[in-house]
Amino acid sequence: MINLKINNIPVSVKEGTTILNAAKQNNIKIPTLCNYPDLHINSECRVCVVEIEGRKGLVTSCSTQVREGMKIITNSPRVINARKTITELILTNHDSNCNACAKNMNCELQNLSNILGIDQARFPSVLKMEPIDDHNPALVRNPNRCIKCGRCIDVCKNIQTTNILEIMGRGQSMKITPAYGKYLSDESCTFCGQCASVCPVGAILEKDETDKVWDALHDERKRTIVQVAPAVRVSLGEELGLKAGSIVTGKIATALRLLGFDDVFDTDFTADLTIIEEGNELIKRVTEGGTLPMLTSCCPGWISFAETYYPEILPNLSTCKSPQQMFGALAKGYYAEKIGWDPENLFVVSIMPCTAKKYEAQRPEMRHDGKHPDVDVALTVRELGKLIRQMGIDFESLPDSEFDNPFGITTGAAAIFGTTGGVMEAALRTVYEVVNKKPLEKLDFTDVRGLKGFKETTVNLGGADVKVAVVHTLANARVIAEQIKAGTSPYAFIEVMTCPGGCIGGGGQPYGTTTEVRQKRLEAIYKVDGKMVIRKSHENPAITKLYEEYLIEPLGHLSHEYLHTHYHQRKKQKPKHKNVMATY
Repeated sequence: MINLKINNIPVSVKEGTTILNAAKQNNIKIPTLCNYPDLHINSECRVCVVEIEGRKGLVTSCSTQVREGMKIITNSPRVINARKTITELILTNHDSNCNACAKNMNCELQNLSNILGIDQARFPSVLKMEPIDDHNPALVRNPNRCIKCGRCIDVCKNIQTTNILEIMGRGQSMKITPAYGKYLSDESCTFCGQCASVCPVGAILEKDETDKVWDALHDERKRTIVQVAPAVRVSLGEELGLKAGSIVTGKIATALRLLGFDDVFDTDFTADLTIIEEGNELIKRVTEGGTLPMLTSCCPGWISFAETYYPEILPNLSTCKSPQQMFGALAKGYYAEKIGWDPENLFVVSIMPCTAKKYEAQRPEMRHDGKHPDVDVALTVRELGKLIRQMGIDFESLPDSEFDNPFGITTGAAAIFGTTGGVMEAALRTVYEVVNKKPLEKLDFTDVRGLKGFKETTVNLGGADVKVAVVHTLANARVIAEQIKAGTSPYAFIEVMTCPGGCIGGGGQPYGTTTEVRQKRLEAIYKVDGKMVIRKSHENPAITKLYEEYLIEPLGHLSHEYLHTHYHQRKKQKPKHKNVMATY
């Protein structure tokens, strides 16, 4: 342990601790714009400077380790003046039209300016407005708001290993951009949105589609249908002021009805359906000699990654659509037929923890009739929060209500889809009982739970030990893909999720998602599972009825028509766009 003083307060911390973390551990706040939990960015913004007795210059607290006997001052006039000047200089090259920014009142630069008392511009603006990258279905990149903190580069390079964003230029002309100033859609971006999740300002955001939803809700010709993903029930509360990990399932259903949706359904239903189809597909591949290991296909960011970087492993992907897209196909097929409604006048909205779901919804493969998208709009958790605030709904005081039928009866197995390891555990609960023809003694597969990036376990199926694995983040997905390419993968079944923690850490979740927050959401997901009356997908009576009434059998003709798809190599596109200023 190292003994030191911070603001004349005796402090003892572990050797190797930075001044920033030492202060944080002792409830002393040092502001920063580049440092972020789980990332490795240090000393880019210089806002976290502190004074050390005996040192001539100020030092950055995020990159300076404590030493025995240090005397640190975090709030001297010299320090405060330096922080204020640094922040003012950042503002000179920043689009400060805050009212037009989606992160207004939720912006770290804005908050810091308020804390430092910056209420007028001492230095003239040097900002040269640049075009906004608005050319892909999921993300908007606004270089005029970028403060060059480097968070987006770090998450893209070290956590996702896609290296889409880089620093270009030097000095005042330095910018963060895809190589050669291209658009995100011109590069091999998977649209996971992790860059948007960690951005302290409004430089990278999801593409806002709330106006499309309002238009549909007020169109008397449209029947509006909404589905809610598993992870949303443990994260929307945060977006609306509740504690991390708050379970708000019933409040969500009530809020969506107040917004005006005609049918409020649960994506958990098609998560259960995914397990039936995917589980049977796995059994068929194992027993009939199909391509192994089989890889999950629920995550669109992972699918894009495989299509772009590892087309050799596309035969390993499950042909199942994601629960979002299964729902859309059934809504405009089975459900439209059931209620006698023209599918062209059904407007399907999904509430997702993910920005890549916007891209997935617009894929040409996801159009059952070949013309219209099965899911019309995919909104993030942040966008749903915006709709609820716009309507003036007091979310915390809302009573609970149930989802509508037939897509409202769900299981605990479907709920855990929202976290890394959940799809695997849900699949094993079903596959084990189908193959071994006996009930599980213990439903919880704890070996595949938790936030460890790479997990594995062995399950006995039909007398044979079968190895399975779970990975999250594209860095770990790359390891799995390389093993498969080399023919050394020992697994029969692998779950892959793009975002850290799976959907609970998705790029469309509330800002401020850290490992600590992910852990609270994960624990909440398993609480939801534990309280469910039915915890196995194959015991969902509504799923059984769907097969009896419509689909006939898993992997059958109608199942393939509605619930399965194909994937193909996705090449880098050549730039097609003119450098025209966009407004957003």
